[in-house]
Amino acid sequence: MTTGRFIRLAETARAPVRLEADGRPLVALEGDTLLVALLGNVGHLRHSEFGDGVRSGFCLMGACQDCWVLTEDGGRLRACTTVVREGLRITTEPLEATWPNHA
Repeated sequence: MTTGRFIRLAETARAPVRLEADGRPLVALEGDTLLVALLGNVGHLRHSEFGDGVRSGFCLMGACQDCWVLTEDGGRLRACTTVVREGLRITTEPLEATWPNHA
């Protein structure tokens, strides 16, 4: 049984690409976007920062700002327009804000 929201029906012969999201190994196919990889493996993109729901992308073309994820070094990527690459490691959880202590 699959946990993904997307189920691949065609183009199954492309080369597999291994990546990691939130410490979880994922397998996508060459040419997939991060959004396709996440929805196909995890079933959602990320958890909403404004409530208890999950997000799954909105516009799917890089215009709405709903699909930002972070690289392991804190860089931002749009999941709907970023093509997966071997060894990519991302997090879908926002980094905790740290504020300087001026006491």
